[in-house]
Amino acid sequence: MAVNIKRSYTIKPSKPTCEGVFPLSEWDQTGVTTHVPTVYFYKPSKDWVTSPNSIIDTLKESLSQVLVHFYPLAGRVKWIGRGRLELVCNGMGVELTEAESTGQLSDYGDFASQTHRFHDLIPHVDYEKLEELPLVLGQLTVFRCGGICLGVTISHLVADGQSALHFMAEWARLARGEPLEATPYIDHGILRAQDSSMVQNQSHCDQHSEFGLPPLLIGKENNLEERAKPTTVSILPLDKNQVASLKLEANQEPKSHNERPYTRYEVVAAHVWRSACKARKHLDEQHTGLGFSIDVRGRLHPPLPPKFFGNAILDAVVEAKAGDVMTQSLGYACDKIRRALSNVNDDYVRANIEFYKTQPDLTPFQDLQARKGDNGPFYGNPNLGVISWLTLPIYGLDFGWGKEIYMGPGTHDSDGDCLMLPGSTSDGSVKVALCLQVAHMDAFKKHFYEDL
Repeated sequence: MAVNIKRSYTIKPSKPTCEGVFPLSEWDQTGVTTHVPTVYFYKPSKDWVTSPNSIIDTLKESLSQVLVHFYPLAGRVKWIGRGRLELVCNGMGVELTEAESTGQLSDYGDFASQTHRFHDLIPHVDYEKLEELPLVLGQLTVFRCGGICLGVTISHLVADGQSALHFMAEWARLARGEPLEATPYIDHGILRAQDSSMVQNQSHCDQHSEFGLPPLLIGKENNLEERAKPTTVSILPLDKNQVASLKLEANQEPKSHNERPYTRYEVVAAHVWRSACKARKHLDEQHTGLGFSIDVRGRLHPPLPPKFFGNAILDAVVEAKAGDVMTQSLGYACDKIRRALSNVNDDYVRANIEFYKTQPDLTPFQDLQARKGDNGPFYGNPNLGVISWLTLPIYGLDFGWGKEIYMGPGTHDSDGDCLMLPGSTSDGSVKVALCLQVAHMDAFKKHFYEDL
């Protein structure tokens, strides 16, 4: 099916907003400093037939209104040296594109198995002109049947998952004609290291190997070869009974840290890690890393203000020998994950911020699409990056024409990227969206389901 772009709009805040340089925290600039795409599909509405321009007009007007409150998203970022960036709040606006498709919603089947066909539904992001690049790009695509897709991609430099979803929820509220529910709290300085503590705590920072980069394949000096291999994406469902089975298996073993039962995230992440090691046929002595992100809003003292807008997630890597992950009980990998999660307290968070603050150059810790080669953390072979959306309010986005019939991640084609989503019925089921090298995916699926 063909998707034709009709026109694009630059949407600016409807009222004057704060202007000037907005300093980014270390967490804004490390880890996944790219745009994160999501797609929302909606059934046809007879109201759209009688007023075909109402959809795009509603989105444009409400977007300009919500940007008054989320004004950093209307700005631009620029390099300031040593792999660091700053945000310029200048009200230049975001991009909204209007498109039409010759296809129908039914062409996408269950949607989840068609993620490779979402490319045309999400705006292209050109990182070659970073300082001109909008931080939010959206595309409204109208299908021949009258159904629509809203594809949105939001810069991770400015917002994590909680913040991006807050923005989307308020945009939808304004589109429905309702007032803003909660104003974002905008102050990235809360998560910036204080210069006076740099030297004093440097030795403490050096003790945290999990702040560093994940391991390489044995005998390799870089990951360039692995980065270049073709990948494929699958969304693998686990029903509530399968999740319960993993929990039962993992919780049979005595726990060395914290006796409460392992969570849904811990057991599914451990199972994905084990299945990937087997599918990749790792040597027993191969070191493998599992990267994950931890929301620290409630782990700081005092906690961050409600609706803090920015990046409040800490990226960490837990390592183990592949032989241990594959041959020991599922509880072994769960215990590794739990220890890493439990370590994250206020002191740990401050040490992490200071670690990045003291780096002379942040380039090695960035995964920015503008960069080529061996820069950035790579969670592909022999590693994984398992991100959880299990507790995020990802479903039920209503712009005035009803809730979506499908919401999910957009395209992601980096080996090792794994996203964990709750089942749409909130019954404890899980959907695992995974990108792996083509050579490993079939074996992964085999182990993923046969080892349950």
